[in-house]
Amino acid sequence: MAADKGEYNILVVEDNPGDFALVEDFLFEQIEAPQILHAKSYKTAKENLLRDNYRFDIILLDLSLPDYTGEPLINGIVELCQNIPVIVLTGYSDFTFGVKSLSLGVSDYLLKDELTSVSLYKSIVYSIERRKSIMRLQESEKRYSELFDLSPLPMWVVNLHNLKFLDVNLETIKHYGFTREEFLAMTLKDIRPPEELAKLENDIDEGNRNPGLLTNNIVIHRKKNGELRNVEIRIAPLQYKGEKANVVIANDITERLLYLKAVEDQNEKFREISWIQSHLVRAPLARIMALSTLISSGQCEEDELKKILEYLSVSANELDEIIKNITDKTAAAHYRLNNGI
Repeated sequence: MAADKGEYNILVVEDNPGDFALVEDFLFEQIEAPQILHAKSYKTAKENLLRDNYRFDIILLDLSLPDYTGEPLINGIVELCQNIPVIVLTGYSDFTFGVKSLSLGVSDYLLKDELTSVSLYKSIVYSIERRKSIMRLQESEKRYSELFDLSPLPMWVVNLHNLKFLDVNLETIKHYGFTREEFLAMTLKDIRPPEELAKLENDIDEGNRNPGLLTNNIVIHRKKNGELRNVEIRIAPLQYKGEKANVVIANDITERLLYLKAVEDQNEKFREISWIQSHLVRAPLARIMALSTLISSGQCEEDELKKILEYLSVSANELDEIIKNITDKTAAAHYRLNNGI
């Protein structure tokens, strides 16, 4: 098998010269040019791990050193290694301790008597790739956590089977008024008014019939103080800690709906004003125009002229009242729109 041409920076923590020579030979058999640093004690290993200008890909650790041994040694190295995988190489075939060492953060536990170049190389490669996978997963979880907690909109995760809240972000707590502990003891039914529960059941049934479907919906939610709010929710399925769940983003649209209602009311007022202008205004205006024509003709007697002027005054006053009414309706419509009434 051709030697691995990859770059490997390896710290071998081993106080026995013979064992170190064997490990070194095994490494050169499988890796073309490994960069190997040898530490004969915990103190030396610590100094190298704390160096800023050197980064190791893997640590090969003997469990019997002059200054540290066993579990304290593992704990010390794991604490220093900063996510570098650690492979324990030992001459003691203690299965129980081997299992325990894995729980302490060790990537693998190999017996020196059974060690070969192939088994060592495979352990190194698997440990490095496993660590990369863990780091990618942790990074993904970190991004999810940041997106979740820093969202400017309320977000929560809910169990699909019992509708219990599994997690809520800070904006949810702020907006609805419940504490995190209260939310985690609640279900979706607790933030819906009684008249909305039938709709909730229908939405759940629809979700069960179409699993994996991204949905948008407008519902009514109840805050802790009893206030009811119109909320647009967006729902997406996800696996949360091994459970089938939905992640929900909630956008309170109560003010938006009130504004739209105000706009509709204003438009209705404007339609009424338009009708007034096209019907009620026309009658007195037509009379005024006709009477003005009679006066302009110069054929009216004095008594007739007096009557015409009376009719003009009545029509003008009628027109003035209509214009005042239009002005009042327009001002009221603008006030309602500007104040969200």
